Amino acid sequence: MKYCIVTYGCQMNLHESEKIAGVLRGEGYTEAGEIGEADIIVFNTCCIRENAENHAFGNIGALKKLKREKKGLLIAVGGCMAQERGKAELLRKKFPFVDIVFGTHNLNELASLIERKRKERKAVVSLKEERGETEDGIVPVRTSYPNAWVNITYGCNNFCSYCIVPYVRGRERSRGAEQILEEVRGLVKEGYGEITLLGQNVNSYRDGDVAFPELLERVARIEGNFRVRFMTSHPKDFSAELVRVMKENPKICRHLHLPVQSGNNRILALMNRRYTREKYLEEIALLKREIPDCEVTTDLIVAFPTETEEEFCDTLSLVKEADLSSAFTFIYSPREGTKAAQMEGRIPEDIAKDRIMRLVEAVNANTREKSAKYAGKTVEILCEDYDGKKGLYLGRDQYGRMGYFASGTDMIGKFVKLVIKEANGISLYGEIAE
Repeated sequence: MKYCIVTYGCQMNLHESEKIAGVLRGEGYTEAGEIGEADIIVFNTCCIRENAENHAFGNIGALKKLKREKKGLLIAVGGCMAQERGKAELLRKKFPFVDIVFGTHNLNELASLIERKRKERKAVVSLKEERGETEDGIVPVRTSYPNAWVNITYGCNNFCSYCIVPYVRGRERSRGAEQILEEVRGLVKEGYGEITLLGQNVNSYRDGDVAFPELLERVARIEGNFRVRFMTSHPKDFSAELVRVMKENPKICRHLHLPVQSGNNRILALMNRRYTREKYLEEIALLKREIPDCEVTTDLIVAFPTETEEEFCDTLSLVKEADLSSAFTFIYSPREGTKAAQMEGRIPEDIAKDRIMRLVEAVNANTREKSAKYAGKTVEILCEDYDGKKGLYLGRDQYGRMGYFASGTDMIGKFVKLVIKEANGISLYGEIAE
């Protein structure tokens, strides 16, 4: 029997798909080469933005013919969209050929749900309201070598007014520090060169007296040749202690992803972000003062309800003032059940599109300017893949830039020093240093 997993959304979802694969492997499934070969197809969905939902709906609907033609094929839908209030019922009505629906709190039940479905004629639905660390016993099938994701928290307590995450992933829960450290030690022994600590808000991690900076420092002190990243950080929980740990531990990448969302204080208050533009810039100034070469990336939302042109321009100016190296940029997408979805003052589509285009250009201008400074320099990257179309190997440096290079031998999983010959946007092109 073979499986196929279709994943939408963030790194958290990508890692959870590795866990889903682990469950299926435990049931005797192997990975299918293509979707048409699979005996079970699992959609691990995202509901952060409307586009992600629409994309998932379209791809699920496209399987109606395959389901009719292939006897015994199981189709399962899980993840954030399945957990969202009312969506499970919508899925059942819209796609009656879907066999299993399971939420973010039910990943560990997938094997039993498959068994139930094979015994029952009707669809099987399992949605819990909350959970503990129930999936920690699952051995994931990791697909991202030489990078590995390690959960340190689940859920979120922040309740930003635009965000559905606390409603579909539950309240924040931290894993035990020793459990995390043991997982990282095992990954390093297996040869993983980069460990990324994952959480909706890693800064608020706490296991007894162990807060995030201490956990990060303990991870960085593990013996072995590897790098450490972490995401995502929340500016309200940013600390001088975190900066100290980053500065004193060379294994920690000189890269911080610190989502700001808006550069205007009124909009930040409406978003319930609990910091100001000034506070954010103070944090960036502290980081740059202590670690001058540290690069900062962020998330930015435009066209939040009632956002004026002047307030949008505050976000534009923040890109330069905070010296951002790149950003994920989004037009506000209302999510049913959040406070922002009830707000008046929706921004017209044409204005929203104009703002996102101007913001993207501002971010790209910063990125190009920073990339140009790489020319002639030697950087170390961790090679993570081979691009067949370009005929080049690729990997990121510690600052998050992707470097491409040619090699006659397989370099995946190795740290490689490159002399940069050309910079193109966020991509660097170089030759292996002598």
